[in-house]
Amino acid sequence: MSLVNKKLRFNELFVQHYSKVFRLCKGYFNGNEALASDSAQEVFIKIWESLDTFRGESSISTWIYRISANTCLLYLRKQSTRIERATTIFPPIAAEQYSFEEEEKLQKMYRCIQKLGEQDKMTTLMMLEGIGYQEISEVLGITEEALRVRIHRIKKNLTQCVHHGSI
Repeated sequence: MSLVNKKLRFNELFVQHYSKVFRLCKGYFNGNEALASDSAQEVFIKIWESLDTFRGESSISTWIYRISANTCLLYLRKQSTRIERATTIFPPIAAEQYSFEEEEKLQKMYRCIQKLGEQDKMTTLMMLEGIGYQEISEVLGITEEALRVRIHRIKKNLTQCVHHGSI
């Protein structure tokens, strides 16, 4: 892939997927927008670095979600070893704005999501993005039937957490 084509493809992917990646990262970091932004940028740095080697064995969005989840999980495990990188390859983005009430509800939801295990957290955040069962099951490496069972259990746990504060 030529550098010009790579830049065009990357910009297309960035515009198409950044807001979804950002929200997924925001879910991993309990609604912390600064950490979500840093992680989302790290995701797109990894996408830029690996774009030439994407083999197309899955959809591009599945590949991006897998990179996103792995980046967030790695960041959570190794916060003290983070490397800062300056880059100018990202197009400008718009910030999300919520009312006070919406922000309060989001924070409660994020607190409950944080209580879930890694796989359940990833499943929940992808569901909130409207990603289909087939793609989520591909990202997680499980069957759609197993995913349906998992989602049922997650919904039960999140409902209990929202109403009672614990899972």
